[in-house]
Amino acid sequence: MRVHTSSLRPRSILPRSLALLVLASAVTAITPGCKKDQAVQVQVEKIQRRNLTELVMATGKVQPVTQVKISPEVAGEIIELPIKEGQKVNKGDLLLQIRRDLYEAGLRSAEASYKSAQASLLTAQANERKAYAEYQRNTELFQRKLISDSVYDDFKTGLEVAKANVSSATQQIEIARASIKRAQEDLLKTTINAPISGTIAKLNSEAGERVSGTGMMAGTDILTLADLSVMEARVEVGEVDVVLIQTGQKVRLEVDSFRDRKFNGIVTQVARSAKSLGAGTQAESTKFEVRIRIQDQESFLPGMSVTAEIETRYRTNVLAVPIQSVTTRMPKGSNAPVAAVPASAGPGAPKADENPFELVGGARKAKEGPKPLEVVFLMDSEKARMAPVKRGISDDTYYEILEGITEGQEVITGGFRAISKELEDGKAVTTSTNKPGFSFSAKASTP
Repeated sequence: MRVHTSSLRPRSILPRSLALLVLASAVTAITPGCKKDQAVQVQVEKIQRRNLTELVMATGKVQPVTQVKISPEVAGEIIELPIKEGQKVNKGDLLLQIRRDLYEAGLRSAEASYKSAQASLLTAQANERKAYAEYQRNTELFQRKLISDSVYDDFKTGLEVAKANVSSATQQIEIARASIKRAQEDLLKTTINAPISGTIAKLNSEAGERVSGTGMMAGTDILTLADLSVMEARVEVGEVDVVLIQTGQKVRLEVDSFRDRKFNGIVTQVARSAKSLGAGTQAESTKFEVRIRIQDQESFLPGMSVTAEIETRYRTNVLAVPIQSVTTRMPKGSNAPVAAVPASAGPGAPKADENPFELVGGARKAKEGPKPLEVVFLMDSEKARMAPVKRGISDDTYYEILEGITEGQEVITGGFRAISKELEDGKAVTTSTNKPGFSFSAKASTP
């Protein structure tokens, strides 16, 4: 008996295909509703009271508190330089000697001028005495009418000239004395001694080199002498944070050269004038220098990089939530702001009386819309409840919350995508055991 396989195939295949089609239709009909109501997986944490310390981070360099740059006041050749970079010196030790020949000659010249001025004074005084005697004799003759008025006036004028010459000679002596004093000081300035005890932090010159003085211009920067026993960190703080910093605040310091160690410091000075960095560029910023005395002793060197954590404000026993729990949402009934239209837009641009722009001073300016609210999401019966909050200070991990929550409530701490985008008021949620703020589901769902 022959069997036709073609007649058996429809009976075995058609029912199975029909069943699969019906199942697929059912799944398609059910899935949209499930996706819409699918619970978002989150992590939660109970709200507790904590102690918070607000920190301002800043970077800078380690520098000596006392540092002196040595530049000569007189010019000349260095004939002695008995120091090396890194050498320790005591106050009064010889740092360098400049050739003295020229200044010794200047002193001798000033002394000779002084002696000459003294001789001129003696001559002027003698002439004054002579002129006075002649004036006295001729006064008697004039009273007897034995000499004319013109002759008498000549003797009177001669006496006045002699007195003026004495006064001039006296002034020349004072000038000569000042020249001697200046020449002596210049001679002394050829020898430079250490003004403080410290270390030669930088040496820029060598023996035999000619240097210029600071009398008429910027002198040669020969060396830098620093007291390395007392160091400070000089860091730059932005204009937003500098108002929080005051002298006496505690600081934790990390110096790159000393890894895995932290040093204690205290703020000693806050600049009252700003420094503009990158002026005229897109990266322009305004910074203020803050000086921090390092309280721990270590072999710091000038110029080492340092990071400072300045303790600005402190709160005890306050309600706090993790930083990642605080996000923003637009108020109900508001729409996201429309992108701005430039003032040079074509005929199709909105008019001054049309949203979302208004005409201000001849230029188009976007109208201000509703501002986003700062909120957290609380766990409430397997649903997320949005709670507007008011923030206070923060540390590295937690925000202080002034209004909007109570102790013991469960706040949603993760994942990141859920808090920032997915969660809404009343949204179904389910908890997971992943570390708060770092859920696998949040990372996996990131586009």
